[in-house]
Amino acid sequence: MSLRTLAVLAYLCLPACAFAQTDSPLPSPAAVPAISAGDNAWMLISAALVLMMTGPGLALFYCGLVRRRNVLGTMMQSFAMMAVVTLVWAICGYSLVFAEGNAFLGDLRFAFLHGVGAAPNANYAPTIPHLTFMIYQMMFAIITPALITGAFAERVKFSSTLLFSLIWLFLVYFPIAHMVWGIGGYLNPFLGGKIPVFDFAGGTVVHITSGFSALVTAIWVGRRVGYPQEPMPPHNLVLSFIGACLLWVGWFGFNAGSALAASSLASSAFVATHLASAAGAVAWMIAERIRNGKPGALGAISGAVAGLATVTQGAGFVQPFSAVIIGFIAGFVCYTMVAVVKAKLKYDDTLDAFGVHGVGGFIGCLLTGVFATRAVNDTLKLANGQAAPLGAVDGNPGQILNQLIGAIIGIVFAVVGTLIALKVTSLALGFRMSARDEDQGMDLSLHGEEGYNFDS
Repeated sequence: MSLRTLAVLAYLCLPACAFAQTDSPLPSPAAVPAISAGDNAWMLISAALVLMMTGPGLALFYCGLVRRRNVLGTMMQSFAMMAVVTLVWAICGYSLVFAEGNAFLGDLRFAFLHGVGAAPNANYAPTIPHLTFMIYQMMFAIITPALITGAFAERVKFSSTLLFSLIWLFLVYFPIAHMVWGIGGYLNPFLGGKIPVFDFAGGTVVHITSGFSALVTAIWVGRRVGYPQEPMPPHNLVLSFIGACLLWVGWFGFNAGSALAASSLASSAFVATHLASAAGAVAWMIAERIRNGKPGALGAISGAVAGLATVTQGAGFVQPFSAVIIGFIAGFVCYTMVAVVKAKLKYDDTLDAFGVHGVGGFIGCLLTGVFATRAVNDTLKLANGQAAPLGAVDGNPGQILNQLIGAIIGIVFAVVGTLIALKVTSLALGFRMSARDEDQGMDLSLHGEEGYNFDS
């Protein structure tokens, strides 16, 4: 056999030799399974955890803080969001947030969940079904208007709460969520936005919008009859304590779930969330001890929620002890807003939705610009393929300004949208309960039931 013949045979055998050295045949890209069972399981669990934050978490937290005659009415507000917002989200809300549209709102290509099925939406979460991503994001839309109800607790009609919340979703939540998270959203740093604002799990989308909307509604509606002259202590702090603990646990789905995969990033967000909550609780207790001589249970749980709300924006961008700093700052600042500033300004934010969520969300937005680091999240790339510097700790102090711009845009949308929603609702249904109904309580006057029956 000639040398030429041997060379030809050797050349023809090269692919076979290379193939034989692998453990298994290399699949074509089309044959690679896109769905990860582990990621899908984690995201379904996370969706359930976030739903648990609204009911029973927020429902119990809020209802324990009101007077006894309003316990059912307060819980009903959270429960109704679980039902009503679910349907609105499936009909058009999901599409307006996550479909491609313009810089401020998505289009209706996913209306009535058209095209939302088992295949992933690779733009957002390539390893889970599109349906899983949709249902997970639904839970954020549910809890956000429910948070606002804490500002006007004990004095607004149930029908008016529902109509206001529906209008508010379209004017505030859907546009801001699309701008921050949607394809081509104005503030989306990863999918073609103009101003890069880092919001891992909803500091701007959920907490700034709901918190500042809460302040507007509290001022618009006015103070409860007798406030602040009459004492109005929480009727059952045990219920609020249980609710706060459920919120803490559910927040792992809120923040760690926003990694959209069972990944190391989810672990980082999980740890940051837990540490910030603990730091917030400790800081609030210290502040109460300094000012009042003793820490209270209500203060401890309020501090934990403040820490959670404040770290939400940066949970997937900051290192563990940056989260501790964020939590401590949240505890002290939010305590000051609730215990000092609110008393001086005399607005009746009944359950401190603004003092905790609005203020905490704003602080968290700015602190994310300080502490965000590519050591935790290297998703954003430079032109050369290297991870981009994220926050001031990475040598990018300009991100603080980007975060501030994002926060201001969220506040403007919240204030303007809330005022419009309040005006429309007031013209259509009226907004506040009558003084007689308020004195009787929401449970009997709005629902014909009582939360407690001591005669049976």
